[in-house]
Amino acid sequence: MLLSVMASTRAAGLVLGLGIGGFIDGILLHQLMGWHHMLSGWYPHDDRLNMIGDGLFHAGCLVLVIVGVALLSRGGPHPGRELLGYGVAGWGVFDVVEGLVDHELLGVHHVRPGPHQVAYDVAFLLLGAALVAIGLRVANSARRGRRSGRAAGDVHRA
Repeated sequence: MLLSVMASTRAAGLVLGLGIGGFIDGILLHQLMGWHHMLSGWYPHDDRLNMIGDGLFHAGCLVLVIVGVALLSRGGPHPGRELLGYGVAGWGVFDVVEGLVDHELLGVHHVRPGPHQVAYDVAFLLLGAALVAIGLRVANSARRGRRSGRAAGDVHRA
């Protein structure tokens, strides 16, 4: 039972982090700051096309969040700090994958097009890597703390 809760916590946190990280990217960089849209690197400026691309992107993020919540509800009670850690790591995975695939490999868009776009793209990748490292550290620390508490006779809900 404990192993299935740990696995479901990890999967739920990572999938939720991917979806929420995508929402943060879309809301902050696409909508509030207006730095780029999902397809702005492939097509000339076209508000309707950009709205459709961003809408499809957000629909995908919503699917990830729904799947993450479904995974979360299947495993019973979850340790909060561990789930938070995996969520942050999932957000970082989103940033790294999106940065490598969309920004560099496919050139779908850049974080902030213009004279310093490489610096923005690299900073985005570094932020993603830092989020993965921080998230995994928090999750692993929470898991170790739960194990040591149980070993000392302090019973925690898994």
